[in-house]
Amino acid sequence: MIATADLFDFTHSLAGEWLSQFAQPWEALPGIKAEILALGARLDPAEYEEVSPRVWVHRSAVIAPTAFLGEVCIIGPETEVRHGAFVRGSALVGAGCVVGNSVELKNVILFDKVQVPHYNYVGDSILGYRSHMGAGSITSNVKSDKLPVVVHGADGDVPTGMKKFGAMLGDFVEVGCNSVLNPGTVIGRESRIYPLSCVRGVVPARHIWKTGGAVVMQRLP
Repeated sequence: MIATADLFDFTHSLAGEWLSQFAQPWEALPGIKAEILALGARLDPAEYEEVSPRVWVHRSAVIAPTAFLGEVCIIGPETEVRHGAFVRGSALVGAGCVVGNSVELKNVILFDKVQVPHYNYVGDSILGYRSHMGAGSITSNVKSDKLPVVVHGADGDVPTGMKKFGAMLGDFVEVGCNSVLNPGTVIGRESRIYPLSCVRGVVPARHIWKTGGAVVMQRLP
């Protein structure tokens, strides 16, 4: 199983120190809202404006007039939130991110430089530094049978006890267009997902999830 420290460089998120305490990354999901509130109370008002109750936006961020920012939420420096974005709440968006048109975020942490630029749904998930979700790719965060999510790893299954858990993307992960990351998906650092994939379980670091679900190690250049 991939540990939290194996997925993320904690220096690239305001919540990095908090996240570092969790052995498995999904253990952080129930506490995201409380952590954002704690961080928001400590933000420098010279840098962050509380644009509505419990919604803090860095003064260098660009927010489209048609975007919705629900509480609780922090939008980091030089981040762009584009037209029609729907940030439902409990969202910590880092520095230099792109939250694109018609993108929906809910109970998430986006590390710095994350891009979710076109028609993405990201719920109950954590996306690592410089990870990118292609157009139309989504995190499915609830099983069809509504039972608690289980993470399927090479060494066995790990029950999470949570009914809502989307995906954990390590740093530099690339997700191809129109892919679905099923509940409990964990993708290791620098791995890539082919377009139109239906991903389940754990993808090791520096691997490729190919069409049909074959997983192969990346070739070094």
